[in-house]
Amino acid sequence: MSQQGYVATPPYSQAQPGMGGYPAGFGSSPAQPLYGHYGGQPQSFPAPPTGLMKPVSSPSGMPPSEVSSQYGSNIQQNGAHPQRYPAPPAAAAASPYGQPPNSTYHTMAPQAPAQQLTNQMGSMNLGYGPGPMQNPQAPPTSPPAQQPFQTAPPPTMGQSTLGPPPAGPHSPQMAPPQSPLAGPSMGGHPSMGGHPPMGGMGRPFPGPPPPGSGGFQQPGPGAAGQPGYPQQPQGQFGGQMAGPFQGGAAHMSGPPQKKLDPDSIPSTTQVTEDDQAKRGGQVYTTNLRGQVPPLVTTDFTVQDQGNASPRFMRCTTYSFPCTADLAKQCQVPLGAIIKPFATVPKNETPLYVVNHGETGPIRCNRCKAYMCPYMQFIDGGRRYQCGFCNCVNEVPTFYFQHLDHMGRRVDLYERPELSLGSYEFEATLDYCKNNKPASPPAYIFMIDVSYANIKSGLVRLVCEELKTLLDNLPREDGAESSTVKVGFVTYNKILHFYNVKSALAQPQMMVVSDTAEMFVPLLDGFLVNFQESRAVINNLLDQIPDMFADTNESETVFAPVIQAGVEALKTAECSGKLFIFHSSIPTAEAPGKLKNRDDKKLINTEKEKTLFQPQKGVYEQLSKDCVSQGCSVDLFLFPSQYVDLATMGDVPTHTGGSIFKYSNFQVEMDGEHFLSDLRKDVEKAIGFDAIMRVRTSTGFRATNFFGAIHMNNTTDVEMAAVDCDKAVTVEFKHDDKLSEETGALMQCALLYTTVSGQRRLRIHNLSLNCSAQLSELYKSCETDALINFFAKSAYRAMLNQPLKTVREILVNQTAHMLACYRKNCSSPSAASQLILPDAMKVFPVYLNSLMKTGPLVGSAELSTDDRAHQRLIATAMGVEDTQLLLYPRLIPLHNMDVASDVVPAPVRCSEERLTDAGMFLLENGRSLFLWLGQACPPELVQRVFNVPSFTHLPADLSSLPVLDNPQSKKLRSIIDSLLDQRPSAMKVQYSMYWLLLLCILFTGCLNYFDIIKEQYLFVELGNKRSHIYHMVINLTFKPWEQYNHIFNRLPKLTLFFA
Repeated sequence: MSQQGYVATPPYSQAQPGMGGYPAGFGSSPAQPLYGHYGGQPQSFPAPPTGLMKPVSSPSGMPPSEVSSQYGSNIQQNGAHPQRYPAPPAAAAASPYGQPPNSTYHTMAPQAPAQQLTNQMGSMNLGYGPGPMQNPQAPPTSPPAQQPFQTAPPPTMGQSTLGPPPAGPHSPQMAPPQSPLAGPSMGGHPSMGGHPPMGGMGRPFPGPPPPGSGGFQQPGPGAAGQPGYPQQPQGQFGGQMAGPFQGGAAHMSGPPQKKLDPDSIPSTTQVTEDDQAKRGGQVYTTNLRGQVPPLVTTDFTVQDQGNASPRFMRCTTYSFPCTADLAKQCQVPLGAIIKPFATVPKNETPLYVVNHGETGPIRCNRCKAYMCPYMQFIDGGRRYQCGFCNCVNEVPTFYFQHLDHMGRRVDLYERPELSLGSYEFEATLDYCKNNKPASPPAYIFMIDVSYANIKSGLVRLVCEELKTLLDNLPREDGAESSTVKVGFVTYNKILHFYNVKSALAQPQMMVVSDTAEMFVPLLDGFLVNFQESRAVINNLLDQIPDMFADTNESETVFAPVIQAGVEALKTAECSGKLFIFHSSIPTAEAPGKLKNRDDKKLINTEKEKTLFQPQKGVYEQLSKDCVSQGCSVDLFLFPSQYVDLATMGDVPTHTGGSIFKYSNFQVEMDGEHFLSDLRKDVEKAIGFDAIMRVRTSTGFRATNFFGAIHMNNTTDVEMAAVDCDKAVTVEFKHDDKLSEETGALMQCALLYTTVSGQRRLRIHNLSLNCSAQLSELYKSCETDALINFFAKSAYRAMLNQPLKTVREILVNQTAHMLACYRKNCSSPSAASQLILPDAMKVFPVYLNSLMKTGPLVGSAELSTDDRAHQRLIATAMGVEDTQLLLYPRLIPLHNMDVASDVVPAPVRCSEERLTDAGMFLLENGRSLFLWLGQACPPELVQRVFNVPSFTHLPADLSSLPVLDNPQSKKLRSIIDSLLDQRPSAMKVQYSMYWLLLLCILFTGCLNYFDIIKEQYLFVELGNKRSHIYHMVINLTFKPWEQYNHIFNRLPKLTLFFA
């Protein structure tokens, strides 16, 4: 008998036909609503007979046999979770998915895609559990185990709900779970909460408002307003705020409902803890094809034995479907997230460098794949067959080696390219531009010296930091000093170049005022070695703040600044990076001048996408010029108002650069945060003038690429620079059938220039399984990689499609994936049961959080620049970064073990986990938030903040005091540990008592708190969180002016409304 894992039975679900007609990827939305239209003409429908279920029978009378698995007992499933819940009773069994039940139900009124996930999930088994996969075509006749609880269908519209519903003939009936703040149900499906979180996300919908606790509802006659109960007004953000007085008499009737146990819901923290317990601290060897690696949150050591480390490559699934029809049927995206320069821990072996001399790396003559472990040597070692295209190639004479009795080369383990998944080749002149050796790269620091930056103290801060920071320029391992050259430019409406040649006693300034025709006024002395010109450079950095101290110039240029950097690198015949410190929208008369095009009226309209589309012309050509020269751009922005970040960030995004934004910058409050970012950015490992190609074995190919990249054709991924934090997400499509025997092979080859000026090829190889069974595909899925792919796909699609359409596609594809699993991989069960694939059981949580991120939320309270910034930085994120961004860590500090060096285990991101007597740390990789409860013990406050009690905490606290006691040392150690793990610095922000949720609004983390309500996605309403947000806003926004001294240093107000 199969095991069902977690099973919940919503009271109002109906079985529905198979899920067809979903658009693939991010194409256009369906021409016709798939499951009706939300807000369409209401229809009434009779209630079904209580407990009526379609019986399940089997011709053989025997339970179906388990599907065989190619995974051995030593291979653990990703996110496996012990079974705690019995299967449903026989009365709850239903026909296989796709067969409508024998019922007299009338068709529901048409509904919009905003409601589709609700209806779709109601007809699929969205629970979870590692029970054996079974063939749904052979249902068992023996009754499953007793179900924990089962609820009755709702009464017909207008039917009284005061009395208990009649019990079914086979099983007891219980009231559905409900939040204590929610009113009794009006009917409908409870899977989506008391608001439309999937389809509309913070914007009004046509049609009736969402009900309080009954989920989506198509009202019957008289449901719109009961006598004596006037129609409630619409909420500020579309739809009524859920509350005890919503609706009519139906809301005021019925007994109190039992609340669902939150710990019975799939938990992201539990999944990560289980994986850490099972695979943490172990050695993960890569000798098996298609094995699922540990989660990104797990601490493990990689031993390369023929496949690339998961630090370099992760896939959405490690078992590809054999045919395109199977891939289309399940709609699980086939993708890989490649991080070619990922940091290798000190306890793992760094990549070996292979030198084949003047002949260069050995490649297949047909497909040009590089020598790797997938090449099969034949004919006594004189020839080899390519594993990618099956072409037989001659082995060069110098590379010949005999084969042993197993057909393997005798020197197999002496050559990294034959035994390892990742390695490097030294490239020859054939791989260099113009067949000339590459030169060491250069870093050019370009400082905006307009009035705003001088007044804020930014210019002086940057100049002081560069005096010491330039000693830490990146260098090759073992090198005494860096070969990276440096140059300096200041600008406002005009540009100032500086000659800092070591032979000079004083630096020399050269001014270029004609920004329309940009050129570099000096050839010798602009780019120099820092060690040789240290004295002159320090002299210059001392003088710059004083030279412009009295400036009144507020207008700036931007495009000419980038053009000047490109021309300087072109003159020096080298690649490099520009560090631009800018403060305002470029309004001076020059190429690339921008106008304020921010228009809140476009929010939630068809034209909203234009707010995120970069302005073409000058900046588009600049991106091409930068990539051609190998010039990356890192932009540090310090705006006090709108700067059109969508356009200004376009060049950094296409050149492998980074964007850092510090709104309303103040040196005292934000200086250390900015300097930490600058230090990490300058010192990180990086490669320049890179070009990457992903080759695959026959049967599939790479078709789409997402990242901080530029593409001139469909195959070559060009990056002016690629560092240790940048990842490229690749999508694959079938062009033929795949073989289960040979599997699927992929090779990522990255040609780049090192910081010492050497041209190299970095190779990453990965082999995957192929299967004709969808159960194997779902078992091999990785949720963290999937959500990375979905996020990048959605953020690209929002440039060309309305946000509503993008959200609908996300919902539809997710519903289709889960419905396909229920139909083809799970054992027969009641149509109202909820079943999730074990490897994807927390995927709906991530999807909800993704749809509440700034770019997709569609709220006028969010600044356009903030939304554009998050969209741009997410484009180049790796798997671990998106995982943390969408589900942050909430770390309890009040009970931490001060004697341990381990960071306390995080708890679920729920307001229920916060206690008045507690202290918590919330971090999502971008923000670090320290919260104190009102009843936090005075002795803990004293030891951490050096004040006698909670009430004595200063409102303008900007940093954690350095105290000599165990609690203070432990807390600072935890924060330092988190900062070291993240690619960008995080400013620690403090809050206390009822300011918690309001401050979370400002930090952009609102969607992470009370996330447990999102995990009620399919079984319980999130009424309580609507109440919390409503009350907090009403209570705190009126007197918020008295807290300006706190909030004016926090990021722009960010509202996430479900």
